[in-house]
Amino acid sequence: MGKNDMEKNDRKVLLLSCCAPCSGAVLETLLAEGEEVAVFFFNPNIHPFEEYRKRRDENRRFAENLGIDFIEGDYRPKPWFEVIVGLEQEPERGRRCSACFAYRLQVAARLAAERGFNRLASCLGISRWKDLAQVDECGRQAVDPYPDLHYWGRNWRKAGGAQRMMEVSRREGFYQQQYCGCIYSLEATNRRRQCRGLPAEEW
Repeated sequence: MGKNDMEKNDRKVLLLSCCAPCSGAVLETLLAEGEEVAVFFFNPNIHPFEEYRKRRDENRRFAENLGIDFIEGDYRPKPWFEVIVGLEQEPERGRRCSACFAYRLQVAARLAAERGFNRLASCLGISRWKDLAQVDECGRQAVDPYPDLHYWGRNWRKAGGAQRMMEVSRREGFYQQQYCGCIYSLEATNRRRQCRGLPAEEW
């Protein structure tokens, strides 16, 4: 079995999460399947901080209600901005997103290796607005330096996963963000909203 495949005797999973709506159904599924899972919330891309705080608190609340460890990474936007220099005007799913995914997954992989996790997973690609193959490629590259760490590139959208994501989100009354997270996705969202005659999201 290859390094980036799921190994059946490995039950300890670190899930890199962007928000409660994207991770809710994933976490319930992992628990139902008997996995030992912890959430890593590492999202220095989210702008502004008030938006970051809302997503973090919602994700933490849900994880703790399930009895799942919640690990918060440092909120330091400056290193993230340095990663995406020159890519500011890239479209969604473009090179800026690849750089963003790679940075966050690399930090997650390092943490997973340090804390003895066998597998790294992510819900970053569960949204239809994201390119799952793009996320998974970044995940596979992120675990390469760690021989005992495997990337679990599971398609959480399949087998009704996308529908369960919406069901859990409605049931829990999760805060529903209107853009991916970074200032550039916020700008793009506000341009679309303006074209539709809708008010802009606050900065």
